Amino acid sequence: MLRTVKARTAAGKRALKQREPQVIEEAKAAVFVKGTTTSQLVTSVLKDLYALKRPDAVLFSKRNDVKPFEDPAPLEFFSQKNDAALFVLASHSKKRPHNLTFARTFDYQLLDMVEVGVVDAKTIDTFKTTKAAIGHRPLLVFSGDIWDTTEELQTLKSILLDMYRGNNSDDMVNLSGLEHVMCFTAESAKKVHLRTYIVQLKKSGTRLPRVELEEMGPSCEMTVGRCRAAAPDVWKQAIRVPQELKAKKEKNIERNEMGDQIGRIHMHKQDFSKLQTRKLKGLKRRADEDDDEEEDDDSAKRQRAEE
Repeated sequence: MLRTVKARTAAGKRALKQREPQVIEEAKAAVFVKGTTTSQLVTSVLKDLYALKRPDAVLFSKRNDVKPFEDPAPLEFFSQKNDAALFVLASHSKKRPHNLTFARTFDYQLLDMVEVGVVDAKTIDTFKTTKAAIGHRPLLVFSGDIWDTTEELQTLKSILLDMYRGNNSDDMVNLSGLEHVMCFTAESAKKVHLRTYIVQLKKSGTRLPRVELEEMGPSCEMTVGRCRAAAPDVWKQAIRVPQELKAKKEKNIERNEMGDQIGRIHMHKQDFSKLQTRKLKGLKRRADEDDDEEEDDDSAKRQRAEE
């Protein structure tokens, strides 16, 4: 266990303040760990996933005896020491070969995790194409209708979104800044494909460019294994939205199905006889119009008198 140390300097106080919960969180840091035994296949996939996560990632060079499904204490220790909330553990055994465990913590305590087995993979170095720059957020695509049908796939999707979505931003997407796409395809409840593409913008003769995707790696086939979902009470606390970020409800203002804003205004009863309207020159009566109306009235009176 880490002992609690009280900051004595201004720099130490700033460091501890950065570790406190923030209203707007930055990109979550991830730790990539190798277990006591790993294979060449799973190690290469671990390094490629780490390369896509940089710079908000740490790759441990030494091996660690970590078995999160049996004892989550080592991960919780690494979480507090490195101020990280996401973990990827690579391991290899006869019972579970080429295994990757995706784990997530909340308040430095294990929240949920899911493991996948790598069946086949191609590293980034295999593809002789342009690579994405470090620090660029990818476009995440989850293809398949069964991502929200099983608890294992729901947990895997949620952890992957947390890992690669970067900073939360409401700004519009800059097309020129979108460099790579990560596509996760769920073929079945137990089989997932990963493909990574580089985005190429080419001339199209119009204002919008022609977009082409070229595979850049990594590419791998994975089978979903064990899963430990978050406890309902802890999950509810983890997804709680701060009061400062909640939209304030405005009285008598609603939105319809199309997103248009509709408001209701309550006013006192008005006396339209005292309503001041705008005076326009085009609406003023001229003198000749008044004379014509008087002549029409006189002729109408004479006709009624003769009758």
